[in-house]
Amino acid sequence: MSQKIDGGIAAAAQLRSVAVNTKVAPAGEAKTQAVQSVDSVRLTDEATQLQAMQRELSTAPAVDMARVQAVREALENGSYRINPDAIASRMLDLDQQLRG
Repeated sequence: MSQKIDGGIAAAAQLRSVAVNTKVAPAGEAKTQAVQSVDSVRLTDEATQLQAMQRELSTAPAVDMARVQAVREALENGSYRINPDAIASRMLDLDQQLRG
């Protein structure tokens, strides 16, 4: 027996019929009774929050164009200042986080 694996969420919500042997007739023929079962999925609060966050982020733009424009203008007029100590500090913080 082969079965197609479908990763869609809609497939998990469908009902399925299962044949169950309930009694064997004297002639050796099996009688079956159809039983319906419902598959269900219960999400934790954390999973629900992650789904909400994913929906929110999927609608947000990937680049904050207002911020890009502000930095571009600051670079053009010479008012953008680079702080090498802050950059180094954040790089070291990231390194510590990655090492655990």
